Amino acid sequence: MCSIMCYCSAQADEEQFMKGFSKTISRGPDATRVIHTGSGLMGFERLSIMGLTDEGMQPFSLNGNMLICNGEIYGFRPLKEALIRQGYTFASDSDCEILLPLYEQYGVQMFDMLDAEFALVIYDHSTGSYIAARDPIGIRPLYYGYDADGAVIFASEPKNLVGLAQTIYPFPPGHYYKDGAFICYRDITLVKNIHREPTDVLCKNIHDKLIAGVRKRLDADAPLGFLLSGGLDSSLVCAIAARILKKPIRTFAIGMDKDAIDLKYAREVADYIGSIHTEVIITKDDVIRALPDVVAALGTYDITTIRASIGMYLVCKYIHEHTDIRVLLTGEISDELFGYKYTDFAPSAEEFQKESQKRIRELHMYDVLRADRCISVHSMEARVPFGDLDFASYVMEIDPARKMNIYNKGKYLLRRAFEGDYLPRDILMREKAAFSDAVGHSMVDDLKAYADTCYTDTEFEQKCRLYTHAAPFTKESLLYRELFERFYPGQSQMVTGFWMPNQAWEGCNVSDPSARVLSNYGDSGK
Repeated sequence: MCSIMCYCSAQADEEQFMKGFSKTISRGPDATRVIHTGSGLMGFERLSIMGLTDEGMQPFSLNGNMLICNGEIYGFRPLKEALIRQGYTFASDSDCEILLPLYEQYGVQMFDMLDAEFALVIYDHSTGSYIAARDPIGIRPLYYGYDADGAVIFASEPKNLVGLAQTIYPFPPGHYYKDGAFICYRDITLVKNIHREPTDVLCKNIHDKLIAGVRKRLDADAPLGFLLSGGLDSSLVCAIAARILKKPIRTFAIGMDKDAIDLKYAREVADYIGSIHTEVIITKDDVIRALPDVVAALGTYDITTIRASIGMYLVCKYIHEHTDIRVLLTGEISDELFGYKYTDFAPSAEEFQKESQKRIRELHMYDVLRADRCISVHSMEARVPFGDLDFASYVMEIDPARKMNIYNKGKYLLRRAFEGDYLPRDILMREKAAFSDAVGHSMVDDLKAYADTCYTDTEFEQKCRLYTHAAPFTKESLLYRELFERFYPGQSQMVTGFWMPNQAWEGCNVSDPSARVLSNYGDSGK
């Protein structure tokens, strides 16, 4: 994980630029470099993952063009070999060094060619202009804003832009910016062909494509680790990786000190796959103490994201302080593709698909944001196999009637795809539990109780009226919003609003985002 920032103005104030850029040094603690393009400033903070030598340090330059990129370019070696045959030479083993030659060859068409998760800015010397782009899911973060003179500024995180831009916006995934316009180069939710093959064929493709997605993400020149909750998604990632690597992997689980649900399941998976497993135990005091730091790292006021981030933030903090791990694989993005507990209530296949498309488009503001910030703030890189572009595109194109819960078991196709000896049967068929609940039901209860002590009923009503966008509706949400405003004043538009089940559906008109409040929660999380 790295940090990038580009101030596209010849009048850019370098001192103010550095003040903003330094706020994300945890993303790239190994080295920092800032260069003048002649019409602006480009900065790069490096976390060395691929190509660990000094030659892999950015910004890269080629024939006057310059590049900064926070990304992983999967399958870059064949592309590099093809470029070498065309006469290009390379100074490092960095995957990102191929991007400027690709730009010379293909221009902005290169973005749709990439099997990658990335956020980048290119300075085009021939035109004196800047081009920015972000991967189709938005796994790598990128934000932008305009200074008082209208110059655009790009940065990895919104905290870089506080004080420099009046309004901060998330860069839209699957788009590139050129000549003041944002142009969509790929909408990963767009369905071109609907897959209606027999179930065995669908499941074989799910199986093969997910394995390929994990395999790509094991390529690193720095040590790897795995977050393991004991739920289906993270357990599959760990089991696949252990099988590919043919050696014990390092897994980490977290839970509350009195009612952790996940720990026993994570331990069962770890024993089954033979991983080197670590349990991190946290208390109520740990949770409350971490809350301001979590909100500052996330840049959100969303209830679900904050709840789910506290456990992830604390386990990543432990990994950073006690190991040499630089890359963490996680299980995010499965729910958006295969369904949540609440999508059991989808009234039709069409509505199920629309909901999945909406969630994928908004991922960069919620679960993907959580994974990126909780991991990067502790100087590690997140890799998300379920976000593999080939895998995600394929699942999006499966007939939604087959993805709905018509089997009395959510995510049935994914479970069936990995029947066999990847996981114990009870883990493969374990019901979905929200991560924040599975860390321990007491964690969410403790957060609510703490929020109740922060405001009287009168104060709550008065303070809620201060907000017109995404107005708080519980004392817990007010607490999060006030913490958010402390760090990102007046920037609530960075997030669409609160992540909630589709309240238009029967059975989903709930006042809390936790799946615990749904009537079908049943044995989930037990």
